Amino acid sequence: MVLTTKRGDHVYHRSLAFAMSAVLRRAAGATRILSRPLSSSAVARKDIVQDLYIKEIKSYKAPVQAKDAHVGVVKTYSMPSAPKAPVLPADLASELSAYDASEPTTSQADAKAAAPADLADGGAEAFLEVLEADVHDEHH
Repeated sequence: MVLTTKRGDHVYHRSLAFAMSAVLRRAAGATRILSRPLSSSAVARKDIVQDLYIKEIKSYKAPVQAKDAHVGVVKTYSMPSAPKAPVLPADLASELSAYDASEPTTSQADAKAAAPADLADGGAEAFLEVLEADVHDEHH
C-alpha cells in the first residue's frame, strides 16, 4: 500500500515507511522478550568454578598453632627508667655574674669583617656598581 499526498510527495512516503518499519522492529523485539523461556532453575545458572572455589573455602581448616608459638617473635615489655630531675649548678650566682660581665658580640662588627674592601665605605651606590659590573672569567 503506497500512501502519497495529492502533490505526490515521495518524502512523506519515505518517512511513513521508516516509521512503520521502526514500529515493526519494536514489536518483533517485544515478542522475542516475551517468548524467552522463564526458567529460574539453579541448574541453568550454575557456575562450576565458583562452586569449586566455595567448596574449597568451606573445607579449609586452619592449622592449629602451639601455645608457645609466640616465643622468640614477641619481645617482653620492660618499663623504661624514670627520668632524672635537672640539677642546678652549685655556684649559680658566680656563673650569672660572669655572664653579666661578659661583653656581647654585635652583628655589625661581623658584617664589616665579612664585607669586601671596596664595599665597606661606599654604601649602597658602591654595592650597586659592583653588581652591575661585568664579570670577566679568565679561562686558560
